[in-house]
Amino acid sequence: MLLKNRLFTPGPTPLLPAAQTAMAAFTMHHRTADFRALYMRVLADLRDFVGTKNDVLIVASSGTGMMEGSVSNLTSPGDRVLVLTAGKFGERWRDLAKAFGCAVEVISKPYGETFTLDEVKQKLTPEVKVVFMQANESSTGTRHDVQGIAKLVREKGDDVLLVVDAITGLGTTHMDVDGWGVDVIIGGSQKALMIPPGLAYAAVSDRAWKRMETAKNPRYYFDFRKERKASAKGESSYTPATSLFAALGAALDFIRQMGNGDVSAGRKALVENAELAAEMTRAGAKALGLTLFAKSPGAALTAINAPDGVDSSAMVKEFRDTYSAVVANGQGEMKGKMIRIAHIGYYDYLDTVGILAALEQVLAKTTGKPVAFGAAVKAAQEVFQKAQSPRAVELAGMKS
Repeated sequence: MLLKNRLFTPGPTPLLPAAQTAMAAFTMHHRTADFRALYMRVLADLRDFVGTKNDVLIVASSGTGMMEGSVSNLTSPGDRVLVLTAGKFGERWRDLAKAFGCAVEVISKPYGETFTLDEVKQKLTPEVKVVFMQANESSTGTRHDVQGIAKLVREKGDDVLLVVDAITGLGTTHMDVDGWGVDVIIGGSQKALMIPPGLAYAAVSDRAWKRMETAKNPRYYFDFRKERKASAKGESSYTPATSLFAALGAALDFIRQMGNGDVSAGRKALVENAELAAEMTRAGAKALGLTLFAKSPGAALTAINAPDGVDSSAMVKEFRDTYSAVVANGQGEMKGKMIRIAHIGYYDYLDTVGILAALEQVLAKTTGKPVAFGAAVKAAQEVFQKAQSPRAVELAGMKS
């Protein structure tokens, strides 16, 4: 049969057609009044997308660049920081903090698990200057309790900051950034915003800006203060990824349309879309006798354990070779043990049902055992039907 390439990875994710068109047609120079107007509009819309009144910064980098900037701008050598890690990206916080000379206290949980509030409370001593965590650990499909941990941090006062990598959390998880008291929250362009990799963004609290005045770690390209000053004039400190800004503007317009003219409402609709797709996928996997890797699964992606005796690499290959569908394998020590199916951004009902139908076929091929064809699809349809409401109907038909 004809093959259409489809991404079901947790980043990069499928591209919004309107963003692709805007990017392809864009020729504007970045030191012009027209680009400054676009820059300011994107910053304002991005503030609504994050759900914050704090200043938002955008830099040309991967999300890891903004993670590094959060460490370098908020810490001094020898500062005690607390890193919460339960996967590959939590480990990245640990390694970044060590690279900048911090005294790193770590709460480490097995992959697929999350932290208890008691564990965090015990480690949150007066010496801790910054807490670093993920909203969603995309290497395992696990959602962490940002709200609960933020409450513990804020109880310690303004001397300790909370930095959240929400690169796969924004647009898939309901969060009250300002209400909870998150000091830095980080996103990336290639996730729920449905455009190519290359832009990282962060919302930064007044507490964090104050800390930057005394932090002693070196910074240059990722100097947040310099970027904030330039942003106030509708510019970036250095050459921006201009075509990606055009794509971002189109993506935020699409999200505004999802919210009937309101970016904040569109963001909530995008989260609900991911939540429903995730619930359908989990139900479909369980109907096939499969188990989930994460004990606290999020909506960014679903991590599904490979059946006994099956290498998930063979499943990933079968998805790609037979259906041109790209799903993610496990990372690092989890490679060969799981597949990861994403729900971030530009996915709809038909995408979700289609990948579950392919999963049924992939299982039959890789296990050599009979599969109850239609079981996963039926379970997903039942979840969808139960969720039906005027809003659910609107979300189901949103892709056009």
